Amino acid sequence: MNTPPPPRTSSRSVRVAAVASVALLLLAGCSGAGGDSRLDSGTGAAQGADTARLKIALITHGGEGDAFWERVRKGAEAAAAKDGADLTYANDSDPAGQAQLVRDAIGDRVDGIALTLAKPAAMRAPVAAARAAGIPVVGLNSGIDAWKSQGLLEYFGQDESVTGAAVGNKLNELKAKHALCVIHERGNVALEARCAGVKKTFGGRTENLYVEGTDPEAVDTVLTARLRQDPGIDEVVTLGAQFALDAVGSVKSAGSRAHVATFDLNADLAKAIHAGTVQFAVDQQPYLQGYLAVDSLWLYETNGNISGGGVAPVLTGPAFVTRTNVTAVSKFAAAGTR
Repeated sequence: MNTPPPPRTSSRSVRVAAVASVALLLLAGCSGAGGDSRLDSGTGAAQGADTARLKIALITHGGEGDAFWERVRKGAEAAAAKDGADLTYANDSDPAGQAQLVRDAIGDRVDGIALTLAKPAAMRAPVAAARAAGIPVVGLNSGIDAWKSQGLLEYFGQDESVTGAAVGNKLNELKAKHALCVIHERGNVALEARCAGVKKTFGGRTENLYVEGTDPEAVDTVLTARLRQDPGIDEVVTLGAQFALDAVGSVKSAGSRAHVATFDLNADLAKAIHAGTVQFAVDQQPYLQGYLAVDSLWLYETNGNISGGGVAPVLTGPAFVTRTNVTAVSKFAAAGTR
């Protein structure tokens, strides 16, 4: 069993404790509204303690400019601002590149690392190096089946197999017969698990279609061609909001009668659900994933807390968004937080 590294008592942590003690003494000696607590209620951090700010690195496999990962980053930044922590965000869709980013963070002597495990094998060595350096590591979004074996403290995300099974049941309710599950990144364990989950519970036929997600035109070409080849496909399930919006066009171009449903959500997709061009979305709440991952490291370093006790993941989904509840979600989607 992997033993988590104890919260480090570095000089930075000592300074945090010292500032906190001084603040408490000041509070005890002040009366009513006239006292100066030196606490910033907006961030929850002691003013004048900038030198004691924790350094946290968030490292993902997300591509540049991807709206999904921008929501993850926005949540992480909100948590860092609240906690008075210095956050560095880095991303690389190439597993070797992501692994090097983790090594760079270790070299920068960060106080905590939050990362994704889309390709777990590639991350095993750098995660082990971080743990050997006494740096706590938490996981988010991808790697629910690998985070414990690699010694991560906590995990924040959705169980993709369970979520896929829920989608399969939803398709049964909608009387679908032949589902095309579109995988936009080969080898991504989370995406594979989603489609496998759909197949597990869906009473009809489930077929996987692999496309190159970084090339929208190629995605449209492959999807349109497959829909033309088989008019019996009556459901297209995509694994990202932008791919669902593209699939709506592909269905139209192919002259297909297929419906479109998807994993993940954004503002434009919320509008498509409201208009009825997309049936539903499964929201894993990426903003929440980023927020909880960063906040958990701060809580661990300052109070020794471990969410889920280190034995169970903290689930952020699935949350189904349909035409019946999309109006309530739309204002948050428009703000870029859902």
